Amino acid sequence: MAFSSQELERYARHVVMHEVGGAGQQALSRARILVVGAGGLGAPVLLYLAAAGVGTLGIVDDDTVSLSNLQRQIIHATPDIGRPKVETASEAIARLNPHVTVVPHALRIDPANAAELIAAYDLVIDGSDNFDTRYAVSDACFHGRKPLIMGALGVFDAMLTTLRPFETNAEGEPNPTWRCLFPQKPPPGTIPSCSEAGVLGALAGVAGSMMALEAIREIVGFGTGLTGRLIHLDARDMRFGETLYGWDPDNPLNGRAAPATGETAMAIPG
Repeated sequence: MAFSSQELERYARHVVMHEVGGAGQQALSRARILVVGAGGLGAPVLLYLAAAGVGTLGIVDDDTVSLSNLQRQIIHATPDIGRPKVETASEAIARLNPHVTVVPHALRIDPANAAELIAAYDLVIDGSDNFDTRYAVSDACFHGRKPLIMGALGVFDAMLTTLRPFETNAEGEPNPTWRCLFPQKPPPGTIPSCSEAGVLGALAGVAGSMMALEAIREIVGFGTGLTGRLIHLDARDMRFGETLYGWDPDNPLNGRAAPATGETAMAIPG
């Protein structure tokens, strides 16, 4: 894949980096990444991946832009209110980098369609705001053998991790799944939504940018990833923390009693 002179100038600050270089930029240009959610986390993820030159970005979102979104969802603008988020996000990406192919999926991802959606992509980033989606995406990525970057926001806190549970670690033990970290969805009503509790707009930008950075690192291959590591950000006191987590032999995906990986995640209880 040969870059044009304009592309070489656009990506010059990557190309001169020893850890990225021409080969890394080529890998980004070949990459196909699916982003679940074009909201607070998905907005900076999409913008930074587009700027980085990821070749194809899929966007899954069934929502429309509302005025209350604009405090944090920076890929959308005031004239976009009422329009589908996949449309306005696609247009913003086209303005930023016309070399990126955008594939809009104006729907809600669920256990019935998740496997088909992720099959066409190399890596998935989940910035959704509900547990049903997170479990559907993480289960489908396990069965589809797709790396998954997960992020979540609280009022003053954020977290992110990377999941590669279809692989083993240096000791030959399976990598952990999302269900190793959170075996079951919390009961309804126990965790307030951002519309109920609020969220700092800039916090979404920081966390989403970190998710984009982790995606670039996964594609290019430099450094140490977040498999088995949960990163915490406390914005109230500006502190970062890390929780190490491992494989749960009782988890229903790759635990000792798990079904064959060819079976669907639809039969796994929440």
